[in-house]
Amino acid sequence: MQASADSTRMECFWSNWKCQAIDLLYWRDVKQTSIVFGSVLLMLFSLTQFSVVSVIAYLALAALSATISFRIYKSVLQAVQKTDEGHPFKNYLDIEISLSQEQIQKYTDCLQAYTNSIVRELRRLFLVQDLVDSLKFAVLMWLLTYVGALFNGLTLLIMAVVSMFSLPAVYDKYQAQIDQYLGLVRTNMNTIVAKIQAKIPGAKQKE
Repeated sequence: MQASADSTRMECFWSNWKCQAIDLLYWRDVKQTSIVFGSVLLMLFSLTQFSVVSVIAYLALAALSATISFRIYKSVLQAVQKTDEGHPFKNYLDIEISLSQEQIQKYTDCLQAYTNSIVRELRRLFLVQDLVDSLKFAVLMWLLTYVGALFNGLTLLIMAVVSMFSLPAVYDKYQAQIDQYLGLVRTNMNTIVAKIQAKIPGAKQKE
């Protein structure tokens, strides 16, 4: 019974977390998204100047300074006012955040499924099961060599974060126009791929 209740609570927790993530990416709450977006960017830009260990240590010190100061302030305030409100973070300390065995098994199974799918796809591409797909993968890797020469991993991560917080909102606002252009691009790409498949000997025609 207890395990079932814990599992239900964790399901609600992850469901709420997903909804909050969607709200953040779509800027439903501008103030909250701005705080998260600014904090993530600040941390990433800090990593361009300092080591990962230094950034983690500074963030931990900043968080501890804030929580310790607030704890002391509330303790002094309670002593002066002669009240007994208890620990100021009691509500957060009482939140159950542990994963049940069922949850761990569920996410492990999902991870295993994704890993197996990626391995099978890489095997298919590298062993040229489909010539056209392998050629497209080779072109992608070739383009990534230029991307890697222009940007380091941290710069790409910063660009990914900026895109993650901007593209969903832009798509939500101009969905009809974007879908129209994407449809045209997809049609043209399918036509080009079909012509290439028709001219390459041994290329598998997809149904």
